[in-house]
Amino acid sequence: MKLKGIIFIAGKPGLFKVVGQGKNNIIVENLEDKKRTPAYASDKVSALEDISLYTTEEDKSLSDIYNTIHAKEKGGVTISHKEDLKKQQAYLSTILPNWDYTRVYPSDVKKLFQWYNILHKADALELDEVVAEITKSDEADSKEKTTAKPKAAAKPKTTAKPAVAAKQNAAKGAPKAAPKKTGGTRGS
Repeated sequence: MKLKGIIFIAGKPGLFKVVGQGKNNIIVENLEDKKRTPAYASDKVSALEDISLYTTEEDKSLSDIYNTIHAKEKGGVTISHKEDLKKQQAYLSTILPNWDYTRVYPSDVKKLFQWYNILHKADALELDEVVAEITKSDEADSKEKTTAKPKAAAKPKTTAKPAVAAKQNAAKGAPKAAPKKTGGTRGS
């Protein structure tokens, strides 16, 4: 998922899209009611593209989780954030079996699903190019299967999970940058 420019402001309901910049603030637009308001430096702002969920292994980015939900729900909405917490956690376990239930708070689970549904309703879910290509080919395959006669040896369908896993494996193999050394000069 492309979540660039989508932010969450602590204390304000919903999600916002950055639409401009003022002298001492940024101008944001609520995704649900399209009202524009300023967000100041004193507001606690979090970019959705920087948020990840704790797992027992590596943290999982919100965009990867939303790609998985989008594939599971075939582009539709997901479980409501008002559902029973146990149902939400069970659903989360189906899409991310190794999530760390000791470090992920119940409020985080609710926000995860609430934000996905807000993005879906606002038509702000932009798939990554790789995932979009696979989704389109899956749709074409399913249309072809309904209109064409069965073939002798059908190829297995590809899903979004291998593409996401391949993307993650490529990122794991990439060399990591050395940390920057910062500091002043030594005293005499």
